[in-house]
Amino acid sequence: MTHMEATSPDEPFAHWEARYAGSAPVWSGRVNATTADVSASLTPGRAVDLGCGEGGDAIWLAERGWQVTAIDISPTAIARGEAAGDARGLGNRISWIAADLSNWIDGAGVGEYDLVTASFLNSTVELPRTRILRAGASLLRRGGHLLIVSHAAAPPWHRAADHDHAMAMHRLLSPDEELAELALPTDAWTTVLAETRTRQAIGPDGEQVALDDGVLLLRRR
Repeated sequence: MTHMEATSPDEPFAHWEARYAGSAPVWSGRVNATTADVSASLTPGRAVDLGCGEGGDAIWLAERGWQVTAIDISPTAIARGEAAGDARGLGNRISWIAADLSNWIDGAGVGEYDLVTASFLNSTVELPRTRILRAGASLLRRGGHLLIVSHAAAPPWHRAADHDHAMAMHRLLSPDEELAELALPTDAWTTVLAETRTRQAIGPDGEQVALDDGVLLLRRR
């Protein structure tokens, strides 16, 4: 079921809706390989996918037994995700929500989820990323996991000017820096993983490239 929540036409909404406005999907529709690898060993329960895009991760989780809430600021991205999920018979396993995370997450259910994921929640427009991730952590019940997969370095095909602009809006953090930025109480959280992984990918011109992902997996005690 899709919930289209009111979002003011501010810069983040306009930016991301424009990003998805074309007729073709922006992403492959496949789960992020690092997200899949890390979460594969977790026991399915209730999950939230923060900044789900067109739903590749949410669909993968649902197909493996998770009950998923998938949120993104772009209604177009959410509509594509819902259509893809319905086509695979997952309509009752995923709730699709079009909303600004910085507003939605403040009213979400505290302590109700077993997994909160955020894959590449990086933005070249204003985004209170750390506040969103901290609030996401509060959604977890005891024993639940927070999984953050991020860009540890800019993709090699990014022009220097694009990279400089992105860095001005959001500095790319190492897993240890991410952990320090979150500043979650150490007596309430266990760090399961804090590492950088390299994966192979295909660039926009068809070339094979190596990309570095930052991986942070925390468990609420």
